Amino acid sequence: MAIREILEAPDPRLKVVSSPVETFDDNLKTLVDDMFETMYAAHGIGLAAIQVGEPIRLLVIDLQEEDPDAEPVPCDHDGHAHTHQPVINDPRVFVNPEILDPSDDTKSYQEGCLSVPDIYADVERPAKCRVRWQDLEGNEHEEDMDGMLAVCIQHEMDHLNGILFIDHLSRLKRSMALKKLQKARAA
Repeated sequence: MAIREILEAPDPRLKVVSSPVETFDDNLKTLVDDMFETMYAAHGIGLAAIQVGEPIRLLVIDLQEEDPDAEPVPCDHDGHAHTHQPVINDPRVFVNPEILDPSDDTKSYQEGCLSVPDIYADVERPAKCRVRWQDLEGNEHEEDMDGMLAVCIQHEMDHLNGILFIDHLSRLKRSMALKKLQKARAA
């Protein structure tokens, strides 16, 4: 496994529409392993293959929700002693995902993105959706999704279509976000 470079806006590769996965082999499994390692190292909860420069319809998600039954783990960052609640890892792989039935009801969530670091904005999306995808062996699955999983799958699927979450913002807010990103890079 390897940590890969995450492409950042305004890299033009992030605007590429990804191609369907046709070959389910060890190379695909290695890419998935690398994507999880990259996502975890960057403290993300989702990553599309295009974000690591691979223009194929593949994404990984792990919401890493806190485990309410686990004992807090003591931690010390730069002399600041505190505790962290352990998380439950639930890594999920989606190959050639499709949204079949987005709900008419929408919900706004504050989103961020590993390809647009340190920028957060409210994005309105369908509150629920039915998703069809393949696993790493090519088997087909369908599931109704809601809550954070629905938000995350829609956000990552946008990447497969060359869309960033900031593309859902007004022109002014998108421009401000990109300027903030450029300033942070220059600093």
